[in-house]
Amino acid sequence: MPEEINISVNGKRVAVSPGTTVAAAIMLAGAYCRKSVSGAQRGPFCGMGICFECRAEINGMQHSRSCQIPCIAGMEIRSE
Repeated sequence: MPEEINISVNGKRVAVSPGTTVAAAIMLAGAYCRKSVSGAQRGPFCGMGICFECRAEINGMQHSRSCQIPCIAGMEIRSE
């Protein structure tokens, strides 16, 4: 198993360990998952997929719960 895999977060190349969640990768990239209605930046809250604060676009699938999805090599992630 490779020690690190490469993904893209908002166009930025990020290397993460296998098993890293997309939510963690977004934070490692220095980004936030989304913006609230007021424009405040939001990140993961519950880490269990219940609160939906971690929603991001993953490989073209909008509103994916990033705290529940492990990174795979070549993954394209877009957050607000």
